Amino acid sequence: MASAAQSRIKSISYAKYGYMFIAPFFLVYCFFQIWPLIYTFILSFKGNQSNNEAFVGLDNYTTILFGQGMAAGADATRQEFLQALGNTFVLWFGNFIPQILLSLLLAVWFTDAKVKLPGKGFFKIVMYMPNIITAASVAALYVSLFGDSEYYFVNSLIAGMGGDPIKFVTDPTISKGMVMFIQTWLWFGNTMIMLMSGIMGISPSLFEAADIDGANSTQQFFTITLPLLQPIMVYTLVTSMIGGLQMFDLPYLYHNGSNFSKNLETVAVYIYYNFNKGTVEQANYGYAGAASIIIFAITAVLGSITFYMNRDKDEIAKKKQRKRAEKQQKAKMKQGGGLTI
Repeated sequence: MASAAQSRIKSISYAKYGYMFIAPFFLVYCFFQIWPLIYTFILSFKGNQSNNEAFVGLDNYTTILFGQGMAAGADATRQEFLQALGNTFVLWFGNFIPQILLSLLLAVWFTDAKVKLPGKGFFKIVMYMPNIITAASVAALYVSLFGDSEYYFVNSLIAGMGGDPIKFVTDPTISKGMVMFIQTWLWFGNTMIMLMSGIMGISPSLFEAADIDGANSTQQFFTITLPLLQPIMVYTLVTSMIGGLQMFDLPYLYHNGSNFSKNLETVAVYIYYNFNKGTVEQANYGYAGAASIIIFAITAVLGSITFYMNRDKDEIAKKKQRKRAEKQQKAKMKQGGGLTI
């Protein structure tokens, strides 16, 4: 009787209220993220300069990748894009590798109970502070300190010691090294905090057992800390890759006057430069859209490869065993006419 009465009670669902609460986020996300992405994809098939509305198919892609488009100066366009793509990877690798090494070293040091370092909290704050400064402010600061002439601070010190001014801004190699250094200085504190949170999430009993077994700090790092930090390391790698491939502020702003340096041109700068080239008739919306889609595809492919290489192989093997056992069980049930004992 109770079950029959309960079945007659009309069920009330509150799911619609949940959708109402999350609807504003998805509307804003679609308007500011999904639609721009779709429109960028559409622009990548449009013409450039005087024929911005004409459909040209894959011509923009073949031009910037292979220099085989119908537009004039296709080979120069290809060389500029490939140089920008190379600069992007060089600047990203050049700041990510020292950043992750320095952050990992400091994270292990600050979380080691054996290291009695006074003022740990102060050092953590100081190292994280550059991360909250805008990249534009940092670029202006470093340009004012490391300008090419002897009237800037660092070169004035060098000139005072009898040396020649160093081209910190215009020299291709030195300027790239400066941008790598600034990016590392900006972001290593944030990476250090994330790695510290990962290390502090490891059970202390593992380190205590390792101490009892006689393992030293180096052995504990390579056998306990580093393997268990794999998830947060993958997260750091992917987020750094996304930010590095979209690097814009520092490479674009690190110059004197209005003369932008092509030696620091990244793909993001290339997109901005083509999208804002002179008048509307001169703007290369097609090249900018094609470059955006290409860097999006590269980021997606590299991210997928990273997740694939760092997947949990033991869990995958267990999942395959469960599926195999389920198939065997189903096969036995079919052979027995669907009856099991």
